[in-house]
Amino acid sequence: MTATTNKDLVRTAWNAVSNGDSDTFLGALADDVTWTFFGSHRFAGTFRGKDELLAKLFGPLGEILEDGIQVTINSMTAEDDRVVIECKGKARAKSGLDYNNDYCIVIECGGGKIRHVREYLDSELVTSVFGR
Repeated sequence: MTATTNKDLVRTAWNAVSNGDSDTFLGALADDVTWTFFGSHRFAGTFRGKDELLAKLFGPLGEILEDGIQVTINSMTAEDDRVVIECKGKARAKSGLDYNNDYCIVIECGGGKIRHVREYLDSELVTSVFGR
């Protein structure tokens, strides 16, 4: 795939997140995807595969957030199989707390799927909204 098609794949996936379209988002991920969060918060570490992502990340997010996360991509850069996005997320927890985080996400694509994700965000904000 080209850098342009990888950018299109990533844009489609993150737009699906904003639209609550989990089927499209999950369809963009490789079955054995890895997703690593850096920092010191409840989700820090690496999730392996879609099943683990659903159980340990997306499940808890859905339990705590009112309506998912609206993601605005502010910039996107691609070279070969790597796409880097800087984006802003906007959400509200059921507790009433705002969860408006800034992200830098490094995505590696292969075979028309997202294979590896490395995500950098505000750890303190994650902890204040989602707990330890």
